[in-house]
Amino acid sequence: MLIDTHAHIYLQELTAEREGLIRRAREAGIERIYMPAIDSSEMDALLEMEASYPDYCYAMMGLHPCYVKENYEQELALVETWLGKRKFAAVGEIGLDYYWDRSFDSQQLIAFQQQMQWALKYQLPVVIHTRNAMEATIEAVQPFAEKGLRGIFHCFSGNGLQAQQITEMGFYLGIGGVVTYKNSGLAEALVGISPDWLVLETDMPYLAPVPHRGKKNEVAYLPFIAHRLSEVCQCSLEEIATITSANALKIFGK
Repeated sequence: MLIDTHAHIYLQELTAEREGLIRRAREAGIERIYMPAIDSSEMDALLEMEASYPDYCYAMMGLHPCYVKENYEQELALVETWLGKRKFAAVGEIGLDYYWDRSFDSQQLIAFQQQMQWALKYQLPVVIHTRNAMEATIEAVQPFAEKGLRGIFHCFSGNGLQAQQITEMGFYLGIGGVVTYKNSGLAEALVGISPDWLVLETDMPYLAPVPHRGKKNEVAYLPFIAHRLSEVCQCSLEEIATITSANALKIFGK
């Protein structure tokens, strides 16, 4: 059995495909799906998906850095309200993204720090998005890690030194379809990193693994990622499944 720690299976654009996506995920041996929040526009779909598939789909709550815009304070207020209402699997996905738009760099950092503080307050893990901002993200996380914050660096794509820095802070690396890409460098970055610090994810509908690269990703493709990771870690598929699933349950507490 495998656990997908990061899948946007709830997106409104996928509503018509929902039943098939869930059926194929179950058939592929996926035991649980953890769903990161984006912003208020997809909030209803996220929570409805969780309600429709209890004990299978688990919602996070947070504001994605790419959606930190002029109205970020209102978006954060909504996140805070929901965190105070009920239990979520994690605060996520949150972080820094310096790839698309650099207009809101300072606001991204404010939102990131605020949400990490809430994670500490509510004793929740965080799921971190970072793109073109790895060093800045590690620096931002460090003081919160020292206070006991834990979680996942989702879609890890850094180098070996960064992998070591992250795991030394007590954070896990989310490994997705990129590990199956021939020239990604991710396999090399994981040399020396114990599977005890790894979790599996699809990030569906993005970053489909080989042999589906370039197509819409889905949770049912997680075994391709697990198989490749078992090769990278030089252990059996069963060991990777057991270890990464145990790691996921340890992080999310469910």
